[in-house]
Amino acid sequence: MSKARSANLRACLQCNYVQRGSEFNAKGCPNCQESLDMQGELQRVAQFTTSRFDGILAMLDSDKSWVAKWQRIENRVPGLYAVKVRGKIPQHLMEQ
Repeated sequence: MSKARSANLRACLQCNYVQRGSEFNAKGCPNCQESLDMQGELQRVAQFTTSRFDGILAMLDSDKSWVAKWQRIENRVPGLYAVKVRGKIPQHLMEQ
């Protein structure tokens, strides 16, 4: 993937799901929306996602995917996931 195309991608700090920042703002995270509530909240998108991640994998069927088991993303929605995310959700935000 070219740098220009990947420049807008962000990964959820909780589940590693990857999509554009604008999609996190429009729809939230499909795995973590209930706990992180990013939809329509640009500040929360910035706090709970990162553009600093290594590698992207595509998971289509978590029940049949050895990659999903290896990455510990079983029971998550199909989509793109970061192999390694750099950063953590600040503790004071997790307690809210």
